[in-house]
Amino acid sequence: MFTGIITDVGRIEEISRTKDLKLTIKTDYKHKELLIGSSIACSGPCLTIVESRDNLFSVEVSNETISKTNISTWAEGHLINLEKGLKVGDEIGGHFVTGHVDGIIRLLDKKQDAGSIILTFQQDKEFKMFIAPKGSVTIDGVSLTINESFENEFTVNIIDHTQKNTTLGNLDIGQYVNIEVDMFARYIYQINKNYSL
Repeated sequence: MFTGIITDVGRIEEISRTKDLKLTIKTDYKHKELLIGSSIACSGPCLTIVESRDNLFSVEVSNETISKTNISTWAEGHLINLEKGLKVGDEIGGHFVTGHVDGIIRLLDKKQDAGSIILTFQQDKEFKMFIAPKGSVTIDGVSLTINESFENEFTVNIIDHTQKNTTLGNLDIGQYVNIEVDMFARYIYQINKNYSL
């Protein structure tokens, strides 16, 4: 479980494949924080640390995860948002995030608005019922508040701090990002769908 509050931006140092895809990532996290077997969110997907040394750790990525995320577009040197797993007693500054990415969506537009940037993403019909104005959404692992939701698109704001401390400030129009919808929106929709009179 995570909160969508990014605590480091890592760099892909090496990509290899034996059976599953293996990513080795450089980080500012200390070695003692990178416990083998622990979960870490890498631009959204929850992955398991399988190796750790100095300021490097490795994760393995299954074909299922690759099929649901933008990981297949990552290359050596690619920057990713990192968040370690939530511990009991930690502050929940964003919203509850599982790290189970629902799919990918495309950035349609970015526009400066004073110190913020308004990002406009495609509104995928598969996720539309979960995207509510002033609700929560996770984009590339970052917890964001939805500004507006339309038929074919929705918008979010990223403040200056988020631009500087995540990868979102450097997104290019047309780029695909990982999306995880709010888990509570999903449960409420499922209850209404199954038990509506």
